[in-house]
Amino acid sequence: MRPVKVKIAEIYVPAALRAPIDAAKVEELALSIADQGQQVPILVRADKERYVLVSGLHRIEACKALGESTIIAEVVQARKH
Repeated sequence: MRPVKVKIAEIYVPAALRAPIDAAKVEELALSIADQGQQVPILVRADKERYVLVSGLHRIEACKALGESTIIAEVVQARKH
């Protein structure tokens, strides 16, 4: 798998993954991403015209906090939630 850039607006977050966000974790990730860039891609699966998040909600929130419109992701084969 090769990481690709995905528009954050094209990523759907299933209800099962919408756990409460840990603000401290998001802030820590945002600082790390701002300093070193995104080191670990999120995982998404393709679903017709959008992507569905498999893993990486806090990284998405960190990128949003930094004002990013895209995020590095790996497109994986995963079952629907």
